Amino acid sequence: MKKSTKFFLITASLGLIVLAVFAFTQFTYGLSVFDNKRFYSGTQVNGVDVSGMTVEEVSNVISTKMIDARDEIKITLKYGDKTWEWSGADFEVNNEILPEVEKVFAYGRDGNIFERRNTIKEIKSEGYNVTIPYTYVLGGIDEKLAGVASEIDVEAKSAEVHFDPSNEEIFVYESEVIGKKVDVDALKTRIAKAFETSLQIVVDVPVVESEPDVTVEELKKDIALRSTFETSIATSKADRKHNVKRALNSFNGMIVQPEEEVSFNTITGSRTAENGYKKANVILNGVYVEGTGGGVCQASTTLYNALILSDLEILEVNPHSLPPSYVPLAFDAMVSEGYSDLIFKNNTDKPIYIRTYGDNSTVGVEIYGKPFPEGFKIERKAEFVGVLNHPGDRIVKDTEKQYADKVTYEGEYLRLKYPQEGYHSKAYLMYYQDGELVEEKLIRDEKYLPQEGIIIEGTEKLAEGMTLPENTVRFIPPQTSSSTNGGSVEKKIEKENPAELNP
Repeated sequence: MKKSTKFFLITASLGLIVLAVFAFTQFTYGLSVFDNKRFYSGTQVNGVDVSGMTVEEVSNVISTKMIDARDEIKITLKYGDKTWEWSGADFEVNNEILPEVEKVFAYGRDGNIFERRNTIKEIKSEGYNVTIPYTYVLGGIDEKLAGVASEIDVEAKSAEVHFDPSNEEIFVYESEVIGKKVDVDALKTRIAKAFETSLQIVVDVPVVESEPDVTVEELKKDIALRSTFETSIATSKADRKHNVKRALNSFNGMIVQPEEEVSFNTITGSRTAENGYKKANVILNGVYVEGTGGGVCQASTTLYNALILSDLEILEVNPHSLPPSYVPLAFDAMVSEGYSDLIFKNNTDKPIYIRTYGDNSTVGVEIYGKPFPEGFKIERKAEFVGVLNHPGDRIVKDTEKQYADKVTYEGEYLRLKYPQEGYHSKAYLMYYQDGELVEEKLIRDEKYLPQEGIIIEGTEKLAEGMTLPENTVRFIPPQTSSSTNGGSVEKKIEKENPAELNP
């Protein structure tokens, strides 16, 4: 082997040995530094140099320092005109800083060997200063902050409206409540931050506000008088007046929610004395007879007209067999338990409020709810189509002897009722905007069927030689024509079916 080659091999071997020794030295140095259980040089906690100290030593030193300073601590929290004050003596002695010290110790102990080495150099040259808040040695501070929150926190509450037609102000509004909630985490952060510069701190309590869903102003915007309708009971007897007002009073103060359906019969209940109704005229088989609850149909009719003028949806309505005189044809609403009802629905997106009233001469209904657009108005229109001719009289034998005290023999007659012509009429709602008709809607097409006259005749044969007094009952044949027209029909109805007899 040449000398030059031998020299090169020896030199290279020595270089590798030196490099290996250097690498081993750096590795063992790194292990001694990185695996050291003491704080890096340059680390400070709460102003105390903790370089070379263990976690336990630092925890003891710092907690002792913080506990010794408790007598100097004064915390003042403020919110609005409220103030909360505590001194250090108001708190229990606590020592829960070990986890925080461990967090400080962990700094620079993540990453690869080169990253950690750079961090250690940075700490040594620039320092690493950490402040552990005094709140960690103030036992019971969480409970005190919770107590502060309980004095401030309030749930957001929407405004409410109370509807009571018996009051002078029928709508009473309860103001909304703005929600308040203490941000406890933010409060603790503020306290900790304040302690970094002083042991006597004043901190404003952070509060998050939440708006209610509905305000008083929003409620007021959604409540206005939509319609009013009245009918007269001036000529009615006292018991009938009572029944009309009794039935309407069932609706006084009612609140109908959107899409809610209401049945007149369900609300007013059975027409019985036990339910507060008295005897008055009702229609039975086309004849006015006395019955409990007479007059209730005027209540349903008054309500019905207020409903349609409020543009609410009518699900069921029926006419009388004999047209009443207190409203135009096709605007009545006959009700009878188990047979005929008035059913309506709140087809708006806001509640409907009903007020009813009455005195000795008039009954009425007011409906409140979402206001119509400004300049909007609804009116009624009745269209008289024509007369339906009556069939004349029908003679009925008194086989049951129901009228034996008035008619006994064949040829003796008693008029039970006169024939009445019927009527065909239509009802319209007229919609106006700023005085201009924008829609005419047909809502009813009703026929009040003609009524036959009823004449009762006795059933016994006359004895031989017996004669009867002259017959005074005039037989009426079927009707073939009529002079009744749209201008006279209301007067004729008033004459044939006077208000005091109406059901």
